[in-house]
Amino acid sequence: MTSSKSIKTSILILSDTHGKDLIMPKCSVDVAIHCGDLTEDSKMEEYRTTLELLKSIDAPLKLVIAGNHDFSLDDSALERLTAEATESGIETELMKKEFGDVGEARRLFSEASNVTLLDEGIHTFRLQNGASLTVYASPFTPSLQASGAYQFRPDDNHDFSISLPGSNRVDVAITHCPPKGLFDRTSSASPPSVGCPQLFAAIAKARPRLHCFGHIHENWGAKLVTWRGKEPTNTIPSHLTEIDNGASKPIDCLANYKPRKFESEQDVKERKKRVERLYKEGCRRISDCPIAEKQTLFVNAALDVGPDEDAEAREHVPWIVELELPSA
Repeated sequence: MTSSKSIKTSILILSDTHGKDLIMPKCSVDVAIHCGDLTEDSKMEEYRTTLELLKSIDAPLKLVIAGNHDFSLDDSALERLTAEATESGIETELMKKEFGDVGEARRLFSEASNVTLLDEGIHTFRLQNGASLTVYASPFTPSLQASGAYQFRPDDNHDFSISLPGSNRVDVAITHCPPKGLFDRTSSASPPSVGCPQLFAAIAKARPRLHCFGHIHENWGAKLVTWRGKEPTNTIPSHLTEIDNGASKPIDCLANYKPRKFESEQDVKERKKRVERLYKEGCRRISDCPIAEKQTLFVNAALDVGPDEDAEAREHVPWIVELELPSA
């Protein structure tokens, strides 16, 4: 039964649109969240396309973070890449025309209606439906080369400061990269699990109701995780020690829509029906509402197709989840 002090809040989640002109669901939601990689090449025209995409979403608040492709939003990365281009003989003015000057891409977002570009940290919003929403945002991703936007080397031990003092809690964590062990597997890396262990540890300690991310295109999916005990059992929490797998619930993943070996004729029919329903709806709705402090809903919302998917594969669909949030 819903508490009189909580307000049901609908959230549309997407990520990794990479500057594409995609069709969004026509339904109304309370909040929309984009988890980064707004562009493919960080060009100003791509940001404008993404802002038109966000404009098409019926939501009074749209929260956005950058991804590793969006270097025009990362001042230090833009300055570094501009200097490298100049050294290789590319004119500075040509760079500015394509990628903008420092701060120019950010201004596009600051001038957009109902769109908030989030820097790393904790942010609180009073929603139009009367709820209070506290989010943690971070565009940072681990990378061996650390040559893109908002990237750090795995050994640098990035500090994801998600936890709040006292009984206050972050409701939603918005990151570009996945946590270690959850929707982080890619066929292009060895080992294939490329999520961030420091991020998982921070999530396990903070236990937000929702953690949404993208980055790994081929691992679109969602899982309702139930945590072990009231607090992490290890000094350094790991996905191998902190998750109660027996009480956790897989929601959906790409494998449910792809052909499998040894499919029967009936299996093929049912799979095709699932695909048809998914794209007709235009989104994947989740009815499960995580229990505060005990569960976290993990969602990889990458819309772009993965490198091992069929060349004619359609983009993945966004997610819509519902959370019980405190009143403002």
